[in-house]
Amino acid sequence: MKAKRWWAGMSVIGTAGLMLRTLALGQELQGQELSQQETREASHRGTRIADGARHGLPVEVYAVVPGTRFLVSLQQDMNTKVLRMNQEFRVRTLEPLEAGSGIYLPAGAEIRGHVSRVESAGMTGRAKIWLTFDEIRTKFGKRPIVAEVMSVPGDHSIKSGPMQEGVIEGRGGTQKDAVQAAAAGAAMGAIQGVKAKNKKEAAEGAAMGALEAYLIEAGRGQELELPKGAKLELELERALYLVKE
Repeated sequence: MKAKRWWAGMSVIGTAGLMLRTLALGQELQGQELSQQETREASHRGTRIADGARHGLPVEVYAVVPGTRFLVSLQQDMNTKVLRMNQEFRVRTLEPLEAGSGIYLPAGAEIRGHVSRVESAGMTGRAKIWLTFDEIRTKFGKRPIVAEVMSVPGDHSIKSGPMQEGVIEGRGGTQKDAVQAAAAGAAMGAIQGVKAKNKKEAAEGAAMGALEAYLIEAGRGQELELPKGAKLELELERALYLVKE
């Protein structure tokens, strides 16, 4: 009798174990089906996040072509008064970088670079920064990147128009400021002649004072300051390959 009860108990345990294994297998298969379905849906949409592997495709498929423009966000403050040559800086992409066949790098990738040259407003009257971009960091490693700054959207303190050699250039003194300075200079220059009651000397003094003040103000600019979070528009100069080396 005891043997029969033991055998019956073992049968129940065996049946329960079989049911659990069957359930687990069913869940695993269901998970695989969902994963395959997600893959099919992504394939149907024609997009796939770059993971660094080639998956049997030619490397050209993974190239983000030269001329591609995209926005980045500055990760620290930059000011021409304190910046130094070779100083490192970082930005983050605000837009995905898309290669061929819908393969893309999501936004948020970090790009590191260095200040290749800097001129303060006190040196040339107009502050300038030259930025060099060195590498972009992805989940599958670091990749070299060659890009130039094309514009600083929304910042009216930056010189407008196409940027030469990727330089970010601040504005100099405005024409209005120079004219106002000339008027003030003329008044100051004429004071000496007025005191001496000499009209000719007053006129000459006014002219010289106006000219000097105009030239000084016309060549004077403010330091160039880019706050953390400022947006830069970059353009790729060479192809960026979204694959491991």
